[in-house]
Amino acid sequence: MKNVDLECKATADWLLAQAPVRPLLGIVCGSGLGGLAEMLKEPLVIKYSDIPSFPQSTVHGHAGQLVFGTLKGTPCVCMQGRFHLYEGYPIQKTTMPIRVFKLMGVETVILTNAAGGLNPDFTVGDIMVIKDHINIPGFAGNNPLVGANDERFGERFPCMSDAYDRGLQQLAHAVAAELDYSSFMHEGVYSVLGGPSFETIAECRMLRSLGADAVGMSTVHEVIVARHCGMRVLALSLITNQAVMDYDSEKKANHQEVLQTGKLRAQQMEKLVSTMVSRMQLSNNQL
Repeated sequence: MKNVDLECKATADWLLAQAPVRPLLGIVCGSGLGGLAEMLKEPLVIKYSDIPSFPQSTVHGHAGQLVFGTLKGTPCVCMQGRFHLYEGYPIQKTTMPIRVFKLMGVETVILTNAAGGLNPDFTVGDIMVIKDHINIPGFAGNNPLVGANDERFGERFPCMSDAYDRGLQQLAHAVAAELDYSSFMHEGVYSVLGGPSFETIAECRMLRSLGADAVGMSTVHEVIVARHCGMRVLALSLITNQAVMDYDSEKKANHQEVLQTGKLRAQQMEKLVSTMVSRMQLSNNQL
């Protein structure tokens, strides 16, 4: 962990030397949702491959670059492409960018992802505001905070019952109502699995019985690290496919469907996020 922490500091310092603004808001784009970064004004684009000690994105639909700029007057940094356990990185490396965000000055993060719908009331193209999560890899001890704790970031045993900021959830629903998006906006529980194989029918049924409304392969580990660092978190899932729950079904989950749905709903997701950001009060201490 200590080497990762040292890498985070060196990487943050290097990025701040390039960045036109010190960001207060961090945005992470999920599969097919990289257009969020294209909303930034006066963008500075830095490829992950040019950033010291930074992991590389290997997934189609993840551009693999950081974008600095302003969104509705708010200084932002946006990740076009995140890192997953299934890419083979240690879990601490997949969440390294969140600690780099913190060291650069970010106080609030907005995380987006593509997810499979487990709740039968959800349809493809719906947006779910995440209110809680189920960390399946964590049950087996695969948690990004495993190892020596760095008190400079946060305490040894961080609380997760308030992981997802309730004020930001309320703002998301209020903005959705104004934009007439309420018909496809929900809230629910997101479950993370390791991937890269999609879930079996039995796994989907189990997750639904545990209370999960959507399932994916990302986000939760970033949330844990963000909360450990004291950042406020909003997370949004775009429901890109319906999880297969019936043995007689001929439907099959596939990544192409995920990316196509991302394109179809991208504009609404961008409008939702940008309008929310315009309503957030900003200072160097609070967003």
